Amino acid sequence: MLLIKSRVYVVGAALLALAAVVRAEPAVPPVTDESVKKVVWHVDFGDPRRLSALIQNVNNMVTTYQGELEEYDVRIVFLSGGIRFLTTDALANTPFAEDKELKARRAELIQRLQQLREVMNVKLELCEITREALRLPTEKIVKGVGSVRSGVVRIAELQHKGYAYLKVE
Repeated sequence: MLLIKSRVYVVGAALLALAAVVRAEPAVPPVTDESVKKVVWHVDFGDPRRLSALIQNVNNMVTTYQGELEEYDVRIVFLSGGIRFLTTDALANTPFAEDKELKARRAELIQRLQQLREVMNVKLELCEITREALRLPTEKIVKGVGSVRSGVVRIAELQHKGYAYLKVE
């Protein structure tokens, strides 16, 4: 048992050292202005249909805010199975390996996420713990995705700062 714990600590320390050397884009700091509509969406699933529904909901939300001339800060935090949507890597031999449905829809979903980011200023953030656990190089993450150490910690921090929490079921 002690040997296993020692190996876990050594592997953990090695991952932390690697994370210090290789960093993705840093996440954008949370908005503190109370007049801004603040929302965080949680993506820890790998189902393309659920992500498509989430993208449509985010689009509807932002379009409504824009139509009402409201300032907003909308973020989507990806962790666990959600990493499937932020890379074109098949993630072979991982719990999140590409299936037929994802393979057929991945390009369209990534394009829609990029449109949310580029056109509607929705921030996309990825959990580094998930990425590191899969040994996925940062270069394989789609352009413009911010990096957060822990997705669940990020969501909790944003909620603490007044962001509404939403998740598509």
